[in-house]
Amino acid sequence: MTAASGDSQCAADRIRAFEQAGSAEELVAATRRLTDCDDPLATVPQLVQVLGFNNPGAAVAAVDGLIALGPAAVGPLLANLDAHNYGARAWAVRALAGIGDPRGLDVLEDALATDVGPSVRRAAARGLGALRLERLAEQERERIRERCLVALEAGSNDGEWVVRYAVAVGFEGLALPLPPPDPHRRRAVAGLSQLLQPEQEETLVVRLRAAVAMKRLDSR
Repeated sequence: MTAASGDSQCAADRIRAFEQAGSAEELVAATRRLTDCDDPLATVPQLVQVLGFNNPGAAVAAVDGLIALGPAAVGPLLANLDAHNYGARAWAVRALAGIGDPRGLDVLEDALATDVGPSVRRAAARGLGALRLERLAEQERERIRERCLVALEAGSNDGEWVVRYAVAVGFEGLALPLPPPDPHRRRAVAGLSQLLQPEQEETLVVRLRAAVAMKRLDSR
């Protein structure tokens, strides 16, 4: 048996066990094993499928697996976004935020602005500050940073403190790679400054997180 055929057999075995899972616990275990082979990309359709199941444990395992696969998982995630299945879309937002591929920008923007779940908006805010732009042309990086800043600035007024906390994290993540004179960095710092003000931000833990971000930026 060649290495390639062994890899395919491993993936096939994992997929078969997943399809035959007869309980919630078995599904969680089978989902965790889907990426435990040398050809994990073969199991991406099953990992994406899990996001639509009513099984949070399996969904968490699937999100972890998709994040580990990185950009290769983005296409299937975007292709299978289901506007009629809130749970699946919410888990997909978490996966896209964790992967950090710019192709997920539209979804993250929409989630931060409109999703009903604070945890989903929180994930989107973090994700907007962690997009991996290094392989893009400078003009494209500028365009994406602008969109991220607009979304984060709006998110700084979110009614849930956990989302505003994540916005502070997003501002920091966006600003850190940029030199101090960069206008996008200055704008992110301005957003953090707003979150530092008691009259703007009533929740102490959010102000403290903004202060941590400012300290880190000042040291760079």
